[in-house]
Amino acid sequence: MNQQLHTELWISWASLLRSYSAVHGMHRKHQAVVDVGEVEIVVRYGSKWVRFTHGEMESNDGSRVRFALNEDGTVMLDGKMDEMDLAAERTTRELMQ
Repeated sequence: MNQQLHTELWISWASLLRSYSAVHGMHRKHQAVVDVGEVEIVVRYGSKWVRFTHGEMESNDGSRVRFALNEDGTVMLDGKMDEMDLAAERTTRELMQ
């Protein structure tokens, strides 16, 4: 995958995480915070967090799973491929439960 495409997918992934964390936080007292950088994206909700790098997702519970953005707009997360928006929604929902 070329660098420009990967950068666009990374920005899209961050945007989806922001959008779905806002949706899941609409009727809650607290909102999630999404910090985006070139090498990592961190989503925080209270004391819980998930951290994405270009090859891994790490959680506050100590778990680490493989993560990859694919050229076709899908995400590989813990060996399972899914559409990017569905994976972002599931990730933020699970974080904010």
